[in-house]
Amino acid sequence: MSTTHAAVAVALVSLATLGIGAFGLRVSRTTSDFYVASRSVSPSLNSSAIGGEYLSAASFLGVAGLVLTSGPDVLWYPIGWTAGYLLLLVLVAAPLRRSGAYTIPDFAQVRLQSVAVRRAATLLVVGVGWLYLMPQFQGAGLTLRTVSGSPGWVGMVLVAGIVVVNVVAGGMRSITFVQAFQYWLKLTALLVPAVFLLRAWALDGTPSPVAPDAWFAPWSTTDAQGLYTTYSVLVATFLGTMGLPHVVVRFYTNPDGHAARRTTLIVLGLIGGFYLLPTVYGVLGRVYASDLVAAGRADTVVLELPARVLGGGLGDVLSALVTAGAFAAFLSTSSGLTMAIAGVVGQSLSAGPLAGRLSPISSLRLAAAGCVLVPLGLALAAEPIPVASSVTFAFALAASTFCPLLVLGIWWRGLTAPGALAGMAGGGLAALLATVVAISDRPGGWVGTLVGQPALWSVPLGFGLMVGVSLLTRSRVPTTVARTMVRLHTPEHVDVRR
Repeated sequence: MSTTHAAVAVALVSLATLGIGAFGLRVSRTTSDFYVASRSVSPSLNSSAIGGEYLSAASFLGVAGLVLTSGPDVLWYPIGWTAGYLLLLVLVAAPLRRSGAYTIPDFAQVRLQSVAVRRAATLLVVGVGWLYLMPQFQGAGLTLRTVSGSPGWVGMVLVAGIVVVNVVAGGMRSITFVQAFQYWLKLTALLVPAVFLLRAWALDGTPSPVAPDAWFAPWSTTDAQGLYTTYSVLVATFLGTMGLPHVVVRFYTNPDGHAARRTTLIVLGLIGGFYLLPTVYGVLGRVYASDLVAAGRADTVVLELPARVLGGGLGDVLSALVTAGAFAAFLSTSSGLTMAIAGVVGQSLSAGPLAGRLSPISSLRLAAAGCVLVPLGLALAAEPIPVASSVTFAFALAASTFCPLLVLGIWWRGLTAPGALAGMAGGGLAALLATVVAISDRPGGWVGTLVGQPALWSVPLGFGLMVGVSLLTRSRVPTTVARTMVRLHTPEHVDVRR
């Protein structure tokens, strides 16, 4: 791949991102603009923005790398990441918008009338955000190193700097326009080269990637540990989607609950269509780039295929286009995560130690600059792990904590503040400790399988603790619960005063 082409692609994406973000600065004036884009984002724009931020390094690079390495078993990852929005549509989207909250901690306080629950939710937003941000930065470093030979830290610092500038400049209003643009850029960046790659494969007579009977079997893994891993991935991805702070916060930007549901429905189509493309790259990688697995560079298959298959000037141009899409993936997801973290931390700063000294907008800007430093430092210090696998840890943490909080908070009157705290603490600690063990020194056998994919036991633990402790503390059910439940479940056009 031409280094010049790659450098131009990265520069153009970076400049376009900053330019669109600057447009957001011109229309961002109020606190509501910065936190929730004044709740005026249309379903079509919001769905593109959600697609932009949700389709991260794990989607753009990781899915193809996993398919290259492991075959069809890993297709449960994109299936789960897509189907999670169906549960979000049915259970959460509209009631969450009707809550009137800015963030998940806001919702927790409105529903449970507890400052302690709000603080616990704030800590978890930061934890999930950092766990998700780290692979975005690592993916950016990997991409820039692959296409230009630069040190890995250059891509990480570049993405972190651009993201902070956009969030500080215009908040949610800026990143909405940026993420919507970046979704369509990512789709184009995979679709156009895929057409040329498939045509080349059809014309050159290269054999099928592997024997069809072996590779296209629906259950190529039938042992107990393999089945457990599959089901745990499904639980994490299905339920983790509704607990991801950077996804949930986007539904606060819709005008009403009906618009939130329409947004979710459009997102299902956008994401489902996108995930067909990384799978194609993974399959073609088994024909043209199987050596990347042994070299430990499976995540680069999307970046390397155009040059390997097509070569020449066309290969360089298409490789540059893919590089642009990959960089857009890191920027858009990192922007959403940074905004989600900065939103909750900024609110805590303006209402806590800096109350009266900083405005809500200034607090958000300060939080955005500070909250990026920790995951950036972790990304620089930690050994890279497959991006799709590392993101699943964030999904498991979200599924074990925020999913029970949102589902029970929206649909069960009996949830209490002690129950919510117990569930978030138990489910969160289980998922976090499993992640630490898996990353640091993953043991073998069943223990390694259980800590490598903890969602199948940590999610029931979170739900069980919330329900059990709430039943033991029935006297702590908020006195405002009836009014809150009516607010969550009554469509906006219904006049409840009659």
